[in-house]
Amino acid sequence: MTKADWLPYALPLNEPWQTSCGTTVLRRGRLLRLRSNDGRCGWGDCAPLPAFGIDETRATAFAEECAQLDLSAQRAGLPFNAWLGGNPPLASIAVNASLGSLLTVSSAGLTAAYADGFQVIKLKVGVGTLGEEIASLQDLADTLPVGCRLRLDANGAWSSAEALAFFTACRDLPIEACEEPLREPDPRDLARLQDGIPFAIAIDESLERLGKDLFRHPPVRRIVIKPARQGSLLASMEIALRARAVGMEVIVSSGLESSCGLLAGAHLAAAVAPQAVHGLATASWFACDTGEAVTIDNGRLILPGETGIGFRWAGEAATAFAGER
Repeated sequence: MTKADWLPYALPLNEPWQTSCGTTVLRRGRLLRLRSNDGRCGWGDCAPLPAFGIDETRATAFAEECAQLDLSAQRAGLPFNAWLGGNPPLASIAVNASLGSLLTVSSAGLTAAYADGFQVIKLKVGVGTLGEEIASLQDLADTLPVGCRLRLDANGAWSSAEALAFFTACRDLPIEACEEPLREPDPRDLARLQDGIPFAIAIDESLERLGKDLFRHPPVRRIVIKPARQGSLLASMEIALRARAVGMEVIVSSGLESSCGLLAGAHLAAAVAPQAVHGLATASWFACDTGEAVTIDNGRLILPGETGIGFRWAGEAATAFAGER
């Protein structure tokens, strides 16, 4: 290495990002740029978000590892997903649309997302009361385009009884999965809930809390991996492979990072679960970004074909805004 520097950024959101854990209107972070003596640049994204379990230490470790691995893949002459997975490079991966809270989305918004090629649409639940969310979901389902499915995320909002009531009322709706339904995720409660519904329950924030037993006796069908929360792409890859070995579905999801972190996650998704629909279409939430816009075409995220992660810094606006309070 010849130089390492940090570039702070702040990304205003086009509209508030609302979950049961709170509301985000501005995303702060910093990019790590490593320069090597052969003229290459490796990039990493440090974007803590405690509500998603991404603390400063893990976010920093994630950025440092990403930047170093980016340089390694560039030297190997491979796109990052091919370097990680040992397979031919992929051109794209399927992603879900992220439309925010169930209580603020409209049937017109769902129809527009489906027309844009998204077959899975993600909505946040657990924000309002159980009754109003059940009623809203039932109303939206009546207008949902044929072939479109909903991916719900409760962010740990419900008790076991509340989750059971929600799933009982909505079990026949076109739901693809529900992430993190329980406030206190107990494996036995999760297994009982999963056995009673036709769609997948997914573990996300509580992945570490459930520990190794999760893979010995999986209580649910799916895990969601946010690489920055693990503090490591390689550790995330190990978790994904262990989950797949016991028959669990694997989804890679954004921690609402800038385009640098988003691209790293997309390459990981391509390496560990190329056929899945991943939660990585979040760049459109930002009014500006740290790099060139991540391209989404017909419901698929286009992976850069160049070597390494393929991030190109274009964050003058984001860097300038970082100095404002």
